[in-house]
Amino acid sequence: MKVVPSPYASRLARTPVRQHEIDIDGASASYWEYGTPGAGPTLLFVHGFRGDHHGLEPVIAFLPGVHIIAPDLPGFGLSEPLPGEHSIDGYAAWVRAFGAALGLDGSAIVLGHSFGTIVVARALAAGLPAARAILVNPIAAPALSGPNALGTRLANLYYFVGGMLPESVGGALLKNRLVVRGSSIVLAKTKDKALRRWIHNQHDRYFSGYANRRVVLEAFRASVGHDVTEWAAELRLPVHLVAAEHDDITFVKDVEQLQRLLPDATLTVIPDVGHLVHYETPEAAAREIARVAAVPVG
Repeated sequence: MKVVPSPYASRLARTPVRQHEIDIDGASASYWEYGTPGAGPTLLFVHGFRGDHHGLEPVIAFLPGVHIIAPDLPGFGLSEPLPGEHSIDGYAAWVRAFGAALGLDGSAIVLGHSFGTIVVARALAAGLPAARAILVNPIAAPALSGPNALGTRLANLYYFVGGMLPESVGGALLKNRLVVRGSSIVLAKTKDKALRRWIHNQHDRYFSGYANRRVVLEAFRASVGHDVTEWAAELRLPVHLVAAEHDDITFVKDVEQLQRLLPDATLTVIPDVGHLVHYETPEAAAREIARVAAVPVG
């Protein structure tokens, strides 16, 4: 597959990166360590649905020198599937086990993007130790009440059909490049043709990098069946919400309502961008992270 060069590659190259593997509950997990442990906090990044750690690298590119841990969630990227169901509870338990295995303590800052915000919220409510949480493009309401409710219904049908067909046919449908491209076109808001081309290439390369059909079907059901508000009252640590003005998944008003439900929360809305904050406005997202975590940005 053709690789479109990243517009953030030169910035990312400033930060040392190491790939690691670790066993979590009998399954191999891959994670990437950016920067080195130092005076500042360690940040744990949890990516969104159907992606892997690559999706958050543009944000990491603007956080040189910050110590960041970014795993591939089970069943995505290079991490093996969970032995049980790929549910929110399953992913949240895995994040807690992963954090414990790496020795992350209450000084860490945990960030989730999109589907990752639901996983992070559930993990924190279940006892994941952290000093603060940052939720980027938070899923703040049921998917069917979001700005693109029709799109969610079509996605439900798409995954239902993909699950009902024979394995080879259904699997091919779920990885169909035209469908992946259509989703990418809808989500991307930038008018920069070069940036759009790179975003589409990122989705082409990584959006179908899951282990098997079971993984993606279970994870999809988890993604549309829950939202962060379910655990808002239990999140008593400081939470910073980074919303997008034109998010296709969650209205800004729903994120504002989530802020009111959280015991200790702040909110920033990034203008002129949708659900792809991590691709289109990573510097703005990095500045929010740096402000909350008191780390350098550049």
